[in-house]
Amino acid sequence: MTRNSTLWAMLGFVLMAISLFMVFVYAPMEREMGVIQRIFYFHVPLAWVSFLAFFIVFVGSILYLWKKETRWDILAHSAAEIGVVFTTLVLITGPLWARPIWGAWWVWDARLTTELVLWFIYVGYLMVRSFASHPAQAARLAAVVGIVGFVDVPIIALAIVLWRTQHPGPLVWSGGLAPPMFLTLMVSLVTVTYLFFLMMAQRVAVSSMEEDIEKLKESIRGYS
Repeated sequence: MTRNSTLWAMLGFVLMAISLFMVFVYAPMEREMGVIQRIFYFHVPLAWVSFLAFFIVFVGSILYLWKKETRWDILAHSAAEIGVVFTTLVLITGPLWARPIWGAWWVWDARLTTELVLWFIYVGYLMVRSFASHPAQAARLAAVVGIVGFVDVPIIALAIVLWRTQHPGPLVWSGGLAPPMFLTLMVSLVTVTYLFFLMMAQRVAVSSMEEDIEKLKESIRGYS
């Protein structure tokens, strides 16, 4: 690990420590839900940043199909892998929060269902890449899935407006949060976003090295 990488990682640990302090100490206890409400400060940033990840997949996929440059495919693939991880965490933290409040781990609510569909779409994206017979074909097919699948993201965002849903409404921008809660959420969002880009940088670097190794192997085969 280079010196710069170490510094970026240390900054990530500092941000995580500040976020955890604010979530468990600084933010006041919510009167109705109690301590379980603190999952909110993890659940919401994870959801927002998963949308960011799939937006990057969307843009990277368009640019790959347009320019046929491998770097855009690497960007989209890396974002999809991390986005699936974040969406998985959203689908875990959601039921953990819902069980004490709704009395059920899962309900077929519009937002929950469309979030699950999103997870399946991008797991499918990764599976397409794994099972396609040729890397270029895998990249093209996955790009189509990445572009079409992004349609589900605005549907998830608007689900609580379009349909009657058990999911809480848009408290963040409607003034439904006390200032310390809002500040804690924003710090958590910054932290999760930072960690996402840190992971993206590492994953893109690894994928680029893998691509260089494959090119080197092909050139060696050409000489043999």
